[in-house]
Amino acid sequence: MTDDLVLYGNKGWTSPYVFSAFVTLKEKGLPFRMEVLDLQAGQHRRPEYTEPSSTGRVPALRHGDFWVAESSAIDEYLEEVFPPPAHARLYPADPRQRARVRMVQAFVRSDVLEVRMERSTATLFEGAAAKPLTPAGRVAAERLVAVAGRFLAPGAEHVAGEFTIADADLALLLQRLVHNGDPCPERLAVYAQRVFQRPSVREWLKQTAWRDR
Repeated sequence: MTDDLVLYGNKGWTSPYVFSAFVTLKEKGLPFRMEVLDLQAGQHRRPEYTEPSSTGRVPALRHGDFWVAESSAIDEYLEEVFPPPAHARLYPADPRQRARVRMVQAFVRSDVLEVRMERSTATLFEGAAAKPLTPAGRVAAERLVAVAGRFLAPGAEHVAGEFTIADADLALLLQRLVHNGDPCPERLAVYAQRVFQRPSVREWLKQTAWRDR
């Protein structure tokens, strides 16, 4: 059954991690209900959320009486419970390509901290102004561009041959530069903009202050 899927996100629709789980659900065509928590008000710290979700963070997914938190765990759970061909494949069948997708997802979540801090998603989804990058921010931006260029082979449209959830995650990270006018090679900017035209992503953007450029 898919009518008992609930995704818990944050007020403001700014979390890149909620974004990842949201896009996965949309790409798989799964009906779900969105529950938005006010983190500033501490709604995620209430016992009725912290106890079943374990981490007390967003996103969390409730599927019937089962809960799972952390976006990459949610993505993989949905891939396994709602697999192809009935639902879109978001992790490649080939083990090496699947490992590549997981590598991209891990990088997006753990590296280039200065980019994620100095180009917060509030600059994308809430219209917040971006200040010039600090020297550390510029170094991190250069690293992001270099690594993304290796993830995305010249002429390739996706990191693993076809669209996967890693493309949504990587495109969002690149948009932190592209959308704010920071240096980014054209092919990576075009890639990020193309991913952001997918219907699943557009559904997310409708909830935000995003403006196409």
